[in-house]
Amino acid sequence: MWHRAFLIALVVLLAVLMIFSRGYRAARRIHLPACDTGQKEDKDMMKGDAFYLPDITKDMLLGHIDPAKDDGFTLIDRSHASRPGMYLRTRAYDAFMAMRNAALDDGISLVILSAARPFNHQRRIWENKWNGLQVLHGDILATDIPDPLDRAREILRFSAMPGTSRHHWGTDIDLNSLQNEYFESGEGQKVYQWLQEYAAVFGFCQPYTAFGKQREEGYEEEKWHWSYRPLASEFLRTYEDMVSYDDIVGFDGYETAKKLRVIETYVSGIDPDCL
Repeated sequence: MWHRAFLIALVVLLAVLMIFSRGYRAARRIHLPACDTGQKEDKDMMKGDAFYLPDITKDMLLGHIDPAKDDGFTLIDRSHASRPGMYLRTRAYDAFMAMRNAALDDGISLVILSAARPFNHQRRIWENKWNGLQVLHGDILATDIPDPLDRAREILRFSAMPGTSRHHWGTDIDLNSLQNEYFESGEGQKVYQWLQEYAAVFGFCQPYTAFGKQREEGYEEEKWHWSYRPLASEFLRTYEDMVSYDDIVGFDGYETAKKLRVIETYVSGIDPDCL
């Protein structure tokens, strides 16, 4: 008789432990919100009950800053980055760390491939593609496209013009792989499903989702690109108010920006959940 009672007690104990474990993980997600991760305070973070934003300047919006010399940025730890020397705004980085730790609890590894990109970094990417030094999606060269508008439009499927990238703001990250296919099966699919379910809890959203009723134009879908909405939404609003096509200059092919309505179509062409 005592054997049966012992087995029942053991089953009950295991059930309680399972419930506690799940509840603990859920509590971590809920009580580490995007607005307060308990890290050091600076001008980008919570002070008292107010959420302080940086004083957004046109240079910030266009990427004419050096994150390594800006105290609003933090150097990303090499242990969860694909390469050294990357930076992110401190507020966004703290939120990422909270999200990363919660993901690890569920067996999901998040690795930053790209973060803040100054103007010159984005110009190298753009001009390498514009001048045929780097192949485009589909293994084609932009130099095989003689019409400047068509050439720019093809590059814009996945790459921003300098001065128009969200990566200038230090609020956006690329995670794990730069190929949508990676996120459609195996480990990559688990990563993407986890992000879809939990990223918003930590303030992150996917700005470039698949085209549909919610998003009809702009960049192609990028399942790897995630944005820290509490900061990025303010940068976008300020960008739309402050930046004009006279500011989008200084790189090969810049003359096409206005004709392609890059601000309206690409900078502002994001998923509504990121607004």
